[in-house]
Amino acid sequence: MLLLLFVFLLLLLLLLLLLLLLLACAALRLASANPAKDQQQQQQQQQQQKSSYLLPIATPAASSSERMQQQQQQQQMQQQQQQIQQQQQQMQQQQQQMQQQQMQQQQMQQQQMQQQQQMQQQQQMQQQQQMQQQQQMQQQQMQQQQQMQQQQQMQQQQQMQQQQQQMQQQQQQMQQQQHETCF
Repeated sequence: MLLLLFVFLLLLLLLLLLLLLLLACAALRLASANPAKDQQQQQQQQQQQKSSYLLPIATPAASSSERMQQQQQQQQMQQQQQQIQQQQQQMQQQQQQMQQQQMQQQQMQQQQMQQQQQMQQQQQMQQQQQMQQQQQMQQQQMQQQQQMQQQQQMQQQQQMQQQQQQMQQQQQQMQQQQHETCF
């Protein structure tokens, strides 16, 4: 995008240079045309002076035509200046649009960065929750295993005690039997 903006600005500068060249050419043409007009005016004045006694009414018409030409030239120059101003305004508007686009792009980038940060935070939270759940599950399994071991030990102890009791009873019975046989 920056390259495109740079190329666009270069093109605009080139257009401005071309316009300036055209204006310079037009000014040169006008300047080159003015001496010829001056010569024509001098010749006309000389002819008017020579023929003033013959045609005294021709002078107002010639002066009015010169005035018309001067007015037309001034109007053309004003129009050219107005065109230049309009072009400058257009350039300024284009620059403002470009700046607005840059601002929008920056805002979009900031929004994307914020979204990425939020996604990362959510992922971290999920990972932490998963780790905690896994730890809890492992602890529960360990507790269950311990409980099972304790129950097994208790059962074994009970069995041993029962066996001992049975042995004791058997011994007592044997002793009683021996005692009875002796009597």
